[in-house]
Amino acid sequence: MKKVLTIAGSDCSGGAGIQADLKTMLANGVYGMSVITSLTAQNTTGVRSIQNATGDFLKDQIDSVFEDIVPDAVKTGMIPSKEMVEIIAERMKFYNVKKLVVDPVMVATSEADLSNSESVKALKEKLIPLAALVTPNVPEAEVLSGMKINAEDDMKNAAEKINKECGCSVLIKGGHSEENANDVLYHDGEVCVFAMQKIDNENTHGTGCTLSSAIACNLAKGMDVPQAVTRAKEYITEAIAAGLDLGHGRGPLDHGHDLKTKYKI
Repeated sequence: MKKVLTIAGSDCSGGAGIQADLKTMLANGVYGMSVITSLTAQNTTGVRSIQNATGDFLKDQIDSVFEDIVPDAVKTGMIPSKEMVEIIAERMKFYNVKKLVVDPVMVATSEADLSNSESVKALKEKLIPLAALVTPNVPEAEVLSGMKINAEDDMKNAAEKINKECGCSVLIKGGHSEENANDVLYHDGEVCVFAMQKIDNENTHGTGCTLSSAIACNLAKGMDVPQAVTRAKEYITEAIAAGLDLGHGRGPLDHGHDLKTKYKI
């Protein structure tokens, strides 16, 4: 069984963060492990409060995983401080991680700010250059590229600019668009557009976490970046379309929509 590590924040309501990551990993047939950067008190309506891990504890968690069950791929999510970004980057270098997916969590679906300018700067300079793929949404891509994104061509240009500056493949997620949910992948000098119609379901809490985790699972299983993204897009589309409806705000996806086990009954 392939092993995948998520380094991210905890969502006590279960829809995003490490909870979404671990559910996604189970559904995609890998063994999931987690390193917690931050505890968040949140639900489908917003983030109430945040308690960050210390740098030493973060490092101890990473080392505990790698010294025993070595991951085949790693994904990162919410990293709330410059110190944490630097620790994670140093440990990824130390353990020579090649299959790293960076989800540059800056703004949650609820529009709560989950990062600060120092940590974003460190993310771009120290961690993203180590990644096989970075997966910003449009607002995050605007921050990373320094460009305003209003149309699909802007997404393509921003993806190319981030690639040139950071050296990794770039997937800009188009879920913020009113017209469609097209994503743009820049990989090995080529642009690929994943054309998707928006699904009539406002319950999209944790979509970014889920997509990046599914991509990491597919990379761990030996797929290349375009294959990994394609397969992950199929999974997340079905998870949204399953129509799970929980909570009073933007609810979570049905991560286990395709699980078939006698224990479900």
